[in-house]
Amino acid sequence: MIGRDLLGIERLERAEIERILDTAEHMREIGTREVKKVPTLRGRTIVNLFFESSTRTRASFEIAGKRLSADVINFSPSTSSLKKAESILDTARTLDAMDPDAVVVRHAEAGVPQRIADVLAAPVINAGDGAHEHPTQALLDLLTVRQEKGCIDGLTVTIVGDILHSRVARSNIYAFRKLGAEVRIAAPPPMIPCAIEALGVKAYTSLREALEGADVVMALRIQNERLAGAYFPSTREYSATFGIDRAKLRFAKDDAIVMHPGPVNRGVELAHDLADHRPGVILDQVRNGVAIRMAVLYLFAGRQPAEAAR
Repeated sequence: MIGRDLLGIERLERAEIERILDTAEHMREIGTREVKKVPTLRGRTIVNLFFESSTRTRASFEIAGKRLSADVINFSPSTSSLKKAESILDTARTLDAMDPDAVVVRHAEAGVPQRIADVLAAPVINAGDGAHEHPTQALLDLLTVRQEKGCIDGLTVTIVGDILHSRVARSNIYAFRKLGAEVRIAAPPPMIPCAIEALGVKAYTSLREALEGADVVMALRIQNERLAGAYFPSTREYSATFGIDRAKLRFAKDDAIVMHPGPVNRGVELAHDLADHRPGVILDQVRNGVAIRMAVLYLFAGRQPAEAAR
């Protein structure tokens, strides 16, 4: 049994994660059909409540809902009563009164999906909140690695970049650790959170050491919109020191794969050829994002009311 809401990977048990991944494997097949639609969530209503800009996550949730035949409502704060000083919780209560079957929430402030879940009867799915978590991104990353490597147990995963501001990094640390991988992080010292080792990771300021023997290399986006100070001298220096290219990748395993949550700052976090070609698997991540979000909507929005209330 999976809980009512999906607010973060930290709260999930291994068996729950694996159930979502297994369900997503079945959902991937729907995307290969000529008619990419099934009646699984016919009559259900999904509300996408995105307070923060998004392309991949919002589009994939919308596509996922429509492929399952749900009615999908995309809520835009710029054209809502939030512009009239209505509070987020009042907006959530208003939507809840319309009896949606699930609400997908993305917000720049950590904790907002939890606050909304506290007042909604409908299940809430976190589509990214501040620097806290981005659970469906971690799940699609797990699915991609499992497809490439067969399993997660025993792998070495190196996450490179702005760990301090990255909800993707936090969710992936929890996710890969729960499924038995060793997780390393590599970043300039100001971008490594204090006491990050408490999460069971190994922290490096040397990219070469962090890449040594890695099975999976995940580059993170430099989040200029969240940077409040000078965390590194210049993008050129960052690229030279922590940008992933084929020369640096030779320290990882020969069959290592390269990942990125997108959007990519080309030539900064990743060399152009790795963004477009193997061993880069970025477009596979995008495809798996639809399958994962279909699985999540099926598992959280498809249950009966009495089951959802547990």
